[in-house]
Amino acid sequence: MAFFPASSTYPGMLGELYSSAFTAAAFNWLCSPAITELETIVLDWLAKILALPECFLSSGEGGGVIQGSASEATVTVMVAARDRYLRNATKDREGEEKDKITGELRAKLVALGSEMSHSSAQKAALIAGVKYRDVPTKKEDNFRMMGDAFRQTLEQCKREGLIPFWLMANLGTTATCAVDDFEGIAKTLKDYPEVWTHVDAAYAGAALVCEEYQHYSKHLAAFDSFDVNMHKWLLTNFDASCLYVQHRRHLTSALSITPSYLRNPFSDSGLVTDYRDWQIPLGRRFRALKIWFVMRTYGVEGFKTHIRSTIILGELFHSLVLSRPDLFRVLTPPAFALTVFTVVPRRGDGMVGQKTKEYRNGFMADVGKKNDMESNSLTKVVYELINERGEIFLTSSVIGGTYAIRVVSANPKAEEKYVRSAFEIIVRTAEEVLSRQAGNGEKMANGVVED
Repeated sequence: MAFFPASSTYPGMLGELYSSAFTAAAFNWLCSPAITELETIVLDWLAKILALPECFLSSGEGGGVIQGSASEATVTVMVAARDRYLRNATKDREGEEKDKITGELRAKLVALGSEMSHSSAQKAALIAGVKYRDVPTKKEDNFRMMGDAFRQTLEQCKREGLIPFWLMANLGTTATCAVDDFEGIAKTLKDYPEVWTHVDAAYAGAALVCEEYQHYSKHLAAFDSFDVNMHKWLLTNFDASCLYVQHRRHLTSALSITPSYLRNPFSDSGLVTDYRDWQIPLGRRFRALKIWFVMRTYGVEGFKTHIRSTIILGELFHSLVLSRPDLFRVLTPPAFALTVFTVVPRRGDGMVGQKTKEYRNGFMADVGKKNDMESNSLTKVVYELINERGEIFLTSSVIGGTYAIRVVSANPKAEEKYVRSAFEIIVRTAEEVLSRQAGNGEKMANGVVED
């Protein structure tokens, strides 16, 4: 219930077992025609299940490729975006002049992402040798990146002489599972067509198998790439990160290097797919087989049942949190089986209540800010005490300056009894910490309650 799930199912394990037996290099079509063709087929199946726009299918100019992780997918498309921008900007130049201008432009390139985006975006910028800048989010927007904020950041970059060339948008941020303002971002992109937009849907993108979430798909045609991890919420063993691009030539133009020992008539014909040109490494594993096993075993209805059942468990946990407003406050609306909440300082008797009275009498004007600090300290203590005792394991996050606890119920083995048990442990620990604090009448030193 701590991190987003890392699925491990019998069909996935069986697929891994069989694929390991092949020991195929799989870096080009010649070495592994069946492996290559199956990858293309299962990724087209998945695109249709997720209701992705047709531009991401292999039947057109786009297509999918299995990466090891969403982080790999991020750096891959950032390199492709960098190459696309520089190639277009210098298409009329040649020789040393082209090299000089390319170097000057490259020093000004900046990648953008919501401040709630995964850290892999910043790491990709380090690897690609470009600058990185956050697009701010607001609590009143539930920490979604809005189209207006994106536009303002673009304009600020331009004023500073920088060149925005890449954006990470989110279908489910790590901290709160927020979905960015796709419609507003798409509108802004009409004025900035040179910006490659990548949609990171590593975890929450799996929910698109259900019709009630497929309204998120309708704006995806405005974006260049999309990635979802089947190994998170779609019952497939790690690693199976499915990256889709609208124009595969952008990947191959940036990543294709063909030494003499890799040349062959099939690749030279341009009629086959060499997935080595769609990724950073040369070698690759037969990951498509486990996806085929999982798809053939569970089917579309099995995926839907799994997603919906875990979301119901998430809604149950959210309702339990709401049932104790004396202890907890939900920070953002629950989303995709994730609930994010904080511990509420106790009002009335005891240290916290007395201090609040003092603030109201003029000793501290900003009562709300002080209460937030107390809530942050309490939440941190409760979180650390729960993990220290080891009955359950949780994760935390700092969101807009607020320290919060995250609980996600998307694991295939999650059951109602475990959700209720986890909540009871959280309640018991929160009550213990609050009682100690009120009874001792002392401040928590460095966020630690002494036994």
